Amino acid sequence: MLLEYIRTARPNRPGGTLPASDWLFPGRRAGQPMDPATLGKRLTTAGIPTLHGRTATLRQLVLQAPPSVIAGMLGYHAVHTEAVAAQAGGTWKKYAPGGHAR
Repeated sequence: MLLEYIRTARPNRPGGTLPASDWLFPGRRAGQPMDPATLGKRLTTAGIPTLHGRTATLRQLVLQAPPSVIAGMLGYHAVHTEAVAAQAGGTWKKYAPGGHAR
């Protein structure tokens, strides 16, 4: 699907306003990606649900790394990612950051 999108329907590619953009989903401003809300609307219009995938992805991420780290990287509030981690059965609450040399 993505390769077809790049070849045929991708906005701002050859002939568009930002032909040099490296973003898969380029935004209207040079060098910026498409706004997440706009991308979400386009995906929903194409019949691709976004909420469940985003939630599942966040749940998986907080099982693989400390929720506070994920929050900082994705712009979520740490309380939210901590709650998602607890619901997912994460064990990062017992994680002690820093060096562990004895």
